[in-house]
Amino acid sequence: MHREVDRSLTGRIGRVTGRIGPGTIGEVMLPYLGGIMAFHAHPFDKASSFTVGEEVLVIYFEPPQTVYVDALPDVLRHGD
Repeated sequence: MHREVDRSLTGRIGRVTGRIGPGTIGEVMLPYLGGIMAFHAHPFDKASSFTVGEEVLVIYFEPPQTVYVDALPDVLRHGD
């Protein structure tokens, strides 16, 4: 049987606070449970890199505190 998947963070936009890249454990800040929390982060495609300050999109959440992220689509970017 399929195990239950927690989708509570899927589709959320976070800000990178620790470089995310292949073979590294990065960090992203996300709104969660009424506040902002830090999560360990990995690139969803296992090849992309994201620098500190970039906005990313959560593709998958692995409890308790790991997310897999991808580049934020242009349509979701905030105007700077």
